[in-house]
Amino acid sequence: MEYLAHTDKNRTQTMKEHLYGTAELAGKFAGRFGKEEWGYCCGLLHDIGKYSEAFQDKIRNNSDRIVDHSTAGARVCQEKGGLYPFLEYCIAGHHAGLPDYGSSSDAGNAPTLSGRRKKKIEDYSAYKDEIQIPELKTVPFDPGKTSDPDYSLSVFIRMLFSCLVDADFLDTERFMKAGDTGREAGESLEKLLRKLETHIEGWLSNQETETVNGRRTEILKKCLECGKMERGMFQLTVPTGGGKTVASLAFALRHAVQNSMDRVIYVIPYTSIIEQNAEVFRKILGEQNVLENHYNVDYESSEELKPMQLAAENWDKPVIVTTNVQFFESLYANKSSRCRKLHNIANSVIIFDEAQMLPPDYLKPCIAIMEELVDLYRSSIVLCTATQPALNSFFRKSRQVTELCPRVEEQFRFFERVTYQSLGTISEDDLVGSLQKETQALCIVNTKKRAQKLYRSMKGEGVFHLSTTMYPKHRRKVLGMIRERLRKGEKCVLISTSLVEAGVDLDFQSVYRQLAGVDSMIQAAGRCNREGKREVRDSKVFLFQFEEKENVPGQRLQIDVAKLLLSEGEDISSLDGIEKYFQWLYRFRGESLDKKKILQEFQDKQYNFAKVGKEFKLIEEDTKTIFVGREPEAEELLQQIRCQGYTKSTMRKAGQYCVHLYENEFEKMRGAGMLSPVSEDIEDFYELVDKEQYTDEMGLKMDVESGMAVIM
Repeated sequence: MEYLAHTDKNRTQTMKEHLYGTAELAGKFAGRFGKEEWGYCCGLLHDIGKYSEAFQDKIRNNSDRIVDHSTAGARVCQEKGGLYPFLEYCIAGHHAGLPDYGSSSDAGNAPTLSGRRKKKIEDYSAYKDEIQIPELKTVPFDPGKTSDPDYSLSVFIRMLFSCLVDADFLDTERFMKAGDTGREAGESLEKLLRKLETHIEGWLSNQETETVNGRRTEILKKCLECGKMERGMFQLTVPTGGGKTVASLAFALRHAVQNSMDRVIYVIPYTSIIEQNAEVFRKILGEQNVLENHYNVDYESSEELKPMQLAAENWDKPVIVTTNVQFFESLYANKSSRCRKLHNIANSVIIFDEAQMLPPDYLKPCIAIMEELVDLYRSSIVLCTATQPALNSFFRKSRQVTELCPRVEEQFRFFERVTYQSLGTISEDDLVGSLQKETQALCIVNTKKRAQKLYRSMKGEGVFHLSTTMYPKHRRKVLGMIRERLRKGEKCVLISTSLVEAGVDLDFQSVYRQLAGVDSMIQAAGRCNREGKREVRDSKVFLFQFEEKENVPGQRLQIDVAKLLLSEGEDISSLDGIEKYFQWLYRFRGESLDKKKILQEFQDKQYNFAKVGKEFKLIEEDTKTIFVGREPEAEELLQQIRCQGYTKSTMRKAGQYCVHLYENEFEKMRGAGMLSPVSEDIEDFYELVDKEQYTDEMGLKMDVESGMAVIM
C-alpha cells in the first residue's frame, strides 16, 4: 500500500516524501544552532500518525472525519526514552500549538501534554516499514553555558518547534504549488555589505574630528572596526545626531559577514521609527532585501509584493525591521504561525534600537531570552540608544558588553544641543503665557486631555495640536504643515503628547516638557536645535510640573524617580544621571519586572507554553477602537467592511482612520450616544456617529463628562 501525505487534483505526495522532505529542511534549520540531527529527527517523526488506516481512508476519500495524527510521533518519543522525550512537545503541538504540561489527573481529551499521553489513537505502526528513527547523539545544549537549564531547555524546545513547523509548511507548500512558491530570499549579506561600503565611501575619507560629520565618521569607523569581533553582546551609546542608524547597520553587516551569520534584525519600539529606518535601509540595500514586519505594513494587496508577504511568515530575508511587540511576543508564543520565524532569529545580528524602551513589565523574561540567543543560538545583540538602560544586574551571569561608540563621554559633550532649565511647579496660565511669547516652540504634556485644554487656551494662527486623539492619516497631514512652517521660519507652537518624542524629525527653537521619565525628557530635548544650527545657550529645554496632580497610566514611577533625581541636583542628561535613573527605576519596580511571573512557568520539565503564549502581551488589550469616517476613502472602507466583512488587509487600511480609547474614556462617549458598533463580527470596533466630536484642530475631543446623554 502506498501511504499518502497530501493530494492535489491528480498529484500525490507520499508519506515518505513528505517526512524525509520535512526532515531535511528542519535539520538544515536546526543546523544554524548546531542541532541538525534534532531538527531532522523531529521532522521525520512529526506526521507518522498519518500511517493509520483511518487517516489514509480520510485522504483518499476526501472525508471530513477528524483523525489525530500529531500524537503518534510524540508517543514514540515518550516510549523510546533517553533524549527523545524532549521532542514530545514539538510533535504533539505542531498543529494546535505547543501545549502546557498539565497534570497527572488530565484525561485523554485534555489539550495538555499529560492528556495527550493518555489519548487513544489509531494504529500507526505501519510507519516502521518506511521510517527508521535516527539516533540522537548530542545533548540539547552545553550545560556549562546556562545558569537555568530548565529555561534553556524550554527555549530549545521552542526553537526546534519553529524548525519543524516552518519545514512542514514549506515542504507542503512546495508540493501544493509544484515547486513554484514565489519565494525570494534576497541577496547575500556579502553583497549588501559591498552596497553599504559604496554608500559610505565618501564619508570614510573625512579626517575631521571637530565637526558634526567628522564625529559621525569617527563613530562609523569604530563600528566597522568592531564588526570584525566575535559574536557577543554589544552596546552603541550614541547621542542624538551621532548617526547611529547607518553606524549600527555598518557594524551589523560587517559582523554578520565576518562570523558567517544569516541576517540582520532591527527591533524598534515605534512604527514611526521603523518606517523611517526601513526607508533608509531600502535606499542603501535595495527594496527586495528589507522586510518591514509590523501591523501597518500591507504586503497582501498586490501580486508584486507577494514575495514579501511570504517572507513575513518566516522572516526569510537578509534584513528584517520589526517591533518589540512582534519580536518578543513571537519568542514567547506557542502557535505555529507565530513561531515559524524563530529559527531565523538564530545566527543573526539583532539590534535593539531605542533599547531604553524594552518593556519594564516583562524586562526579566526579555533579557533572559536575549541571553539565550547570544549564549546558545549564535546571535549577537546590540543595545542601541542615547539613554542606555542599566541592564547588567539582570544578566543571569557575568558578561562583557562591548561599547561600539568611541570616546562616549566626549561625544555626548560634543553633541550637546540644548541647555536644560527647570521652571519648577507652574500653573497652566503661566505656561500659556510663556508659550505665547515663543516663535517656534514644542510643548509636551503627559495626557491627551491636558494637551487639548492647553491648545484651546492658545488656539490661533501658527498653533497646532498633536496626539493620539487624531487618527494616523490626520496626524501625518498636520505634521506636514508643521514641518513646512518650521522650514520657512514662520510661527509654529505645537502642543503635543509624547508621540513626537521619537521617530518624528522636528526641529524647534525651544522645548517645554512636563516632568516625565528621564529617557522621555531627553528624547523631547532631541526635538530642540536638532540640526545644531543655533547656539546651545539659546536652545532651551524647560522642565516643569503642574500644580495639581494627574493620573498618567503606567508612568507614575518614572515621574517620581525623575523628580527624586532632580531634587538631588543630578544632571539627568549626563551618562551617570541616565544610569542612576534606570538603576533606581528598576530597583523600585522589583518583582514587577516580570509582572506575569513568566519565568516561573518553565520548571521541572513541566512547561506551560500555551499559558505563557496567552499571558505574554506587551500591549494589554484594554482599549477600544473608534473608526472616524470623515474622509471619502474612510466612508468607502467602512461600507466595504459592513457589506463584505473584514479581512486583515481592510482592517489594516482602516487603522489609518482609527483612534484608540481607554475603557473609562470609551464608556463616557458611549454613554453620551456618540459611538456605535460597526459590526457584530468585530469585537471592540466602533464608529464615531457624532461627527462634531472630532475636529480638524484636536481630533477626538476629550471633554466628555460622565452622565452626558444625547436627547432624542
